[in-house]
Amino acid sequence: MASTLAVAAIQNGSVIDHIPAGSGVRLIKLLQLTIHPNTVTVGLNLPSKSMGKKDLLKIEGRFLTPNEIHEIAIFAPQATINLIHDFKLKDKFTATLAQSITGLLVCPNPNCVSHHQDVQSHFDILTPRQIVQLHCHYCEGVFQKEEIIEYTR
Repeated sequence: MASTLAVAAIQNGSVIDHIPAGSGVRLIKLLQLTIHPNTVTVGLNLPSKSMGKKDLLKIEGRFLTPNEIHEIAIFAPQATINLIHDFKLKDKFTATLAQSITGLLVCPNPNCVSHHQDVQSHFDILTPRQIVQLHCHYCEGVFQKEEIIEYTR
């Protein structure tokens, strides 16, 4: 049986690979890809030798910023970012976590001051035993990444 590509190639843009299965939709929302003017190819629950199943995003005409890559790493710490120019791989690297993130995530604690005052959310990123946790600067709560369900954008 011949092997075929499950997802078409892009000419110029970014590919986010090795996203944990089920996290691709979260990254679509985080990166606001539903309003991206060019083609976005979404692969969910694709077979992966190393992960069993994975998600994949191909974003035509958009090169991810360093801040976006740090944001991706919160929800997909093992994700690889591929930059494509003229259908060729020009750069490949693993997403990296920043030490903190400001103004993107909404604190899941409804009593947090960030919900009641005009302040930007601010989380320090903790990684005990390879698990991403977010520590709110205001309410001091520590949250698993799965508890974050809202974004400020």
